Formats: sequence, structure tokens, C-alpha cells
Amino acid sequence: MSTPAAPSVLFVCVHNAGRSQIGAAFLTHLAGDKVQVRSAGSAPADAVNPAVVEAMREVGIDISAETPKVLTVEAVQSSDVVITMGCGDACPYFPGKRYLDWKLEDPAGQGVAAVRPIRDEIEQRIRGLLAELGIEAAR
Repeated sequence: MSTPAAPSVLFVCVHNAGRSQIGAAFLTHLAGDKVQVRSAGSAPADAVNPAVVEAMREVGIDISAETPKVLTVEAVQSSDVVITMGCGDACPYFPGKRYLDWKLEDPAGQGVAAVRPIRDEIEQRIRGLLAELGIEAAR
């Protein structure tokens, strides 16, 4: 009897420097190896937003070593769930994939105080996604 493969989730935003990095970090933190996690951007920035790094550090998640990655067709094709966060028409669409479009404020150019509510909203959505996938979140 084989174990089913872990579902794969791809987070996409324009710069892969804020929202998608937060989503990927929370999903990795809360699901561990029960989910394959990727993130990418349609026009990646040079670095992850420092305010996002700091906001995640406040909740005990270190993303300081993460770097923005370019969105590829292969990344979308190999994902079960694609969560877009404001990338609009730049996200490729493939039939048979589950797409979720999370409308969230963009943390670009904002300080830590503005990033915290975005971070907290993403965490709640990640917890909801895990419940939908039947995966228990880590404490």
C-alpha cells in the first residue's frame, strides 16, 4: 500500500518578495513535509522585502535566506494548488489545477506595522487551506 504523494502548493505574486514569501513560509512551518511548497513571482525583485523578513521573525519564522524566484510554466504544471496574490494575467493557467486568488494588500514599500495585518491574514488563510486539504497544522 503506497502513501499518496504530498500535495504541492505554489504561491505567486508579482515580485515574490512579500505575500508569496509569507504564504510559503507559513505553509512550510505549519505543514512540514506533508505539503510541497514553492513560491515565485512574475517579475521577481532582487531581495525579499526587509519589513516582511522582520514581521515573520516576530512570529518565529526566519525567511532571511529566501530569494525571489521567477515564475515558470514548469512550476505551475507541477503544482496541485496555485495561489495567486495579485499577479493578474501574468499567471499561466492550466486546466485541472486548483487556483485560488487571494486578494491581499501589497506590502511593497511599507513598514513592519503595515505588514503585520497582511502576515496575520495570510496565516489564517493558510490554516484554512490546511483544513481543506485534511492536513493538521503544527502548533
